[in-house]
Amino acid sequence: MKPITKNDVMSALSAVGLKKGQTVMVHTSLSSIGYVCGGAQTIIEALIETVGPEGTIMMPTQSWKNLDPEDGVHWTVPEEYWQVIRDNWPAYDKNITPTNTMGAVAEMFRSWPGVIRSDHPARSVAAWGKHAQYLTSDHDLSNIFGAGSPIGKLYELNGAVLLIGVDYDKNTSIHLADVRAEYPSKHNCIEHSAIIEDGKRVWKEYETLFVDGEDFVTIGEAFERSGVVNKARLGDATLRLMSQKALVDFSVDWINCNRK
Repeated sequence: MKPITKNDVMSALSAVGLKKGQTVMVHTSLSSIGYVCGGAQTIIEALIETVGPEGTIMMPTQSWKNLDPEDGVHWTVPEEYWQVIRDNWPAYDKNITPTNTMGAVAEMFRSWPGVIRSDHPARSVAAWGKHAQYLTSDHDLSNIFGAGSPIGKLYELNGAVLLIGVDYDKNTSIHLADVRAEYPSKHNCIEHSAIIEDGKRVWKEYETLFVDGEDFVTIGEAFERSGVVNKARLGDATLRLMSQKALVDFSVDWINCNRK
C-alpha cells in the first residue's frame, strides 16, 4: 500500500465531515491505518490544521495503571506485592506521566505544544485549541465522566466524536451516558491513585461511579443504525464522525431500556 501522507489524512478528515472551528474528541489507532508517513505527528498536524485555531482537539490520555491493584490493572503482580505498588507508584504529574494503552497519537499529543492536560491521575484528557482550558480545568477525582467533567463539557459545547480505526469500546463519551442513565446495577466504587497533595505523595482514596463499557460496541452498532454517523476511509481504517450529544442521548435511552 502507498504510504499515507498528511494530505491523504486531511482529505479523509474532510470526507468524513470534520470542519474548521469544530470541537472534537478523537480516539485513534495509528496501527489500524497502515503506513503513515510521519506517524503520530502527521495525524496530529492534520487534525489541528483541519479544525484550525478556532477549533479544539481533545484526546483521552488516561494513565489507568495509577489505580489500586485490586482493580486488576496490575495483573502480572501477585497479591502479596500489591502493597509495594500502593506505597511506590509515582504520583501523577500531567507533564510527564505516560498514557496507558491510549495509542501512539494520544501519547504524542499529551506533550504537544499548546496542549493542556487535565489533573485526573487515572482518567485524564488533553486538549488543544480554543476550548482547551475550559475542557481540561477542574477535572475532579470523583467526577470522571459526569456533568462538569471534560466529557460533560464537550456535551455542553455540542462537540463531536471522531473514531479513527477504533470501535465504540474506545468511545469514552458513552461514559457520560453511564452517569445520566438509571439502571439496576448502577453503583459507585472506591478508587485509589497516587497524587501530590500538600507537596507530598499520597495514595488518595476517592469514590466514583463504577463503569466498565462492556456493552459499548453493542450500543454503537445500534446507534449507527440510526444513520447519523459519517464514515470515510483512511488506508485500512474506518473513520467515524458523530455528534457527541446525539450519541450520549441515544446511549442513555439504550442503557435505560437494556442494561440490567
